[in-house]
Amino acid sequence: MQRTPFYNFHADLGAKFVEFAGWEMPISYGSILQEHQQVRSAGGLFDVSHMGRLKISGRHARRLLERVLTRRISDMAPLTCRYSLICNDQGGVIDDVIIYRFEDYWLVVCNASNRAKVVEHLKANIGDLVLKFDDQTLDTAMVALQGPKVMEAIGKFSREVPTLKRYAFCIKNLMILKMIISRTGYTGEDGVEVILPASMASMAIKLLVKNPAGTDAGQSVMRPAGLGCRDTLRIEAGMPLYGHELSQEIDPLTADLAFAVSLNKDQEENGEKFLGQEALKAIAAAGPTRKRIGLKLEGKRTPRQGMNILSGDTVIGQVTSGCLSPTLGYPIAMGYVPVAQAQPGQTLAVNLGAEKVPAQVVPLPFYKHP
Repeated sequence: MQRTPFYNFHADLGAKFVEFAGWEMPISYGSILQEHQQVRSAGGLFDVSHMGRLKISGRHARRLLERVLTRRISDMAPLTCRYSLICNDQGGVIDDVIIYRFEDYWLVVCNASNRAKVVEHLKANIGDLVLKFDDQTLDTAMVALQGPKVMEAIGKFSREVPTLKRYAFCIKNLMILKMIISRTGYTGEDGVEVILPASMASMAIKLLVKNPAGTDAGQSVMRPAGLGCRDTLRIEAGMPLYGHELSQEIDPLTADLAFAVSLNKDQEENGEKFLGQEALKAIAAAGPTRKRIGLKLEGKRTPRQGMNILSGDTVIGQVTSGCLSPTLGYPIAMGYVPVAQAQPGQTLAVNLGAEKVPAQVVPLPFYKHP
């Protein structure tokens, strides 16, 4: 398994490691619940170095990205980010990504489990385009600082970062440390994600987290948090995860991600038809037959991926993600059902194995930070 540049930092804090997409990653440092609550109340630091970071530069870099991304990116201003998807010819999702636009190149941040697939897909669609492709994943590290007190804490060291708008980024030089800092995240909280050289990771982590081993969580705004609470946080925020809410068999319109699809991109200035566009146009014209929904369950048992969603005694869908929400105090789940059963307020059920538990369709996200 691969190890991130922060591995020794995690090990020194007694992290419990798990295999994730070929990487040895910390799932928690003792309590997923406490780490979840720390992020919701103050701030947490996540190692997300396993995610892919792909630099694309050269004369036709923009054209390649327009060709493979569902969302128009030619109108992006430098130092901004944009969420988009990469689809196959049938409109199914190969991956969901964040695009960074620099003055003279682009950066694609993709999921760890899909990096090899995304690299292969991008290279297969270069054709006669002239560009340079550089997988920077192993040469860089990446952390996410998330929580309601994070920007206030960063403001003690930088006046610029707290003024960033959502999905904007800046480049900061701190002594010999060069960092790309974007106001993005995957928890439903405010915060930033930081990309830095792998060789500087051990020095940077000491600057980002003070007294991480302290017994009092209040001693540091940004205490380490693992993948366990990252998952419960993103479920509460109603955010899709590849392999759960997204796959090559699920299109972005069914996944309720129409905001990230530019169906007429090829008709706009400098536009180019993207792979899967015609298939998605047909789905949009007919209307998706299924929809991603949120469910609030009765009781305290946790719904899991693959459990059946029922209308009466009829199976109408499956749970894609679920947890006992630490913030809300009741079980929540996402899944796909026919559009007719997807309206908020409807009562369905989830088969938990030993029992069928009533579940109400509720709007997504389940939680929004104040």
